[in-house]
Amino acid sequence: MERRRTIVLVDDLRSFVDGRDAEVARTSAAGVELIGRYRDGRIDELWLDHDLGGDDTIWPVVEILERAAFEKRPLDIGVVNVHSANPAGVAKMVQVLRHRGYRVQVASGSTDVGYLGGLTAS
Repeated sequence: MERRRTIVLVDDLRSFVDGRDAEVARTSAAGVELIGRYRDGRIDELWLDHDLGGDDTIWPVVEILERAAFEKRPLDIGVVNVHSANPAGVAKMVQVLRHRGYRVQVASGSTDVGYLGGLTAS
């Protein structure tokens, strides 16, 4: 039996426009909790937004990934897709995660994620 692909999205507003099966966290705290469930598992695709509403950012999630790699126990992640519209945030996230050995793709502007239900970017 083929294993189901595990896709995790951490984004306060956007979702996958094709409705693909994914676990979604809307805050950094929820993202940290969700990532923690995969400490000993695999995430095939991890999609990260930088700004998560108000003062919340992705950094608590990035710090979990960074710490795990620093401790020589990186999470098993196929690819990290950084899809934020914040260019400075994207650059910093990519730098940190690649430095720690994660496979990272810049997916800013990706048509895979979008504002559903009429929401627009602010």
